[in-house]
Amino acid sequence: FSNSYTSIFKSDLLSLHEEIIFKKRIMMHTWFECKIRYEKTMEDGSQKKVTEQYVVDALSFTEAEASIIEEMSSYISGEFEVKDIKKAAYGEIFFSDSPSADRWYKAKLQFITIDEKTEKEKKSTVNYLVHGSTLPGAVKSIDEVMGGTMIDYVIASIAETQIMDVFEHNQTLKKTEVDDKPEYEQDGQNAEEAHQ
Repeated sequence: FSNSYTSIFKSDLLSLHEEIIFKKRIMMHTWFECKIRYEKTMEDGSQKKVTEQYVVDALSFTEAEASIIEEMSSYISGEFEVKDIKKAAYGEIFFSDSPSADRWYKAKLQFITIDEKTEKEKKSTVNYLVHGSTLPGAVKSIDEVMGGTMIDYVIASIAETQIMDVFEHNQTLKKTEVDDKPEYEQDGQNAEEAHQ
């Protein structure tokens, strides 16, 4: 490969994340997988101990534990126990705005890059968590995002996970901070803008 080709390819790699974020709502954060054990009321009215898996956005294990406790307190009326927390190995999470998307798929993508020194092809693997309603739908979602890039990729594997939901903890905090301005201050600012 020529040096000009290599530099173009490197440029494409650097802009990959920008292109992906532009095309689809994707979160690039540190994610933690959390397992919660509690007594769930089943459809027949009986109580059964279950363990469910969730993913939270957090900066540390301590924050992940606090986040999952806060989130689950809204859904579980009785007591529950955080059984396990581990750092998730996802490069990114692809969210879907479709109301039918109720499952999470773990996809392993292989990207073909070129080593600048040896000018040889090199494969790098990245794991993604993909929100969708079906396996073909999740594959389509990946292709929609990645297909518009100049990067060669292969879906090495994709499988449904046991993850129940993903909580974007930091995103929620940022939204709250933005809307935190009192209305009278907003009205005063709007009036000043109107006079100018």
